Amino acid sequence: MFVKLYFLTLPVFFAIDLLWLGVVAKQFYGKYLGFLMSPSPNWAAAVLFYLLFIAGLVFFVIQPAVERGQWGYALGAGIFFGLITYATYDLTNLATIKQWPFIVTVVDLMWGMVLSGSVSVIAFFAARRIGM
Repeated sequence: MFVKLYFLTLPVFFAIDLLWLGVVAKQFYGKYLGFLMSPSPNWAAAVLFYLLFIAGLVFFVIQPAVERGQWGYALGAGIFFGLITYATYDLTNLATIKQWPFIVTVVDLMWGMVLSGSVSVIAFFAARRIGM
């Protein structure tokens, strides 16, 4: 079931996060982190992050939610997973990088919760729809 859920979740996660990064928040990150940003992303690192993050989301949130048949679990655990994982990155940066903007940490934490929660619920209902 894990592999099926993984490949079900992958395009949902990519679509939502790439919309955020490429359209909605592009100017925000440019404004606050432009001085740190590379002219072009390290695509290997970005793809590896996505593959690992989605594996964690499926393993810790979506698969247990589907097995329990509880979309509320998908939502709550997804939000919590997003908070913990994004806090790992953002709070570490806030603690260690000179001039790391506090507002970026706040926005990223909120985005991590929204992204993980929404992807988990969408994947849950998609899995139910196809009979998983």
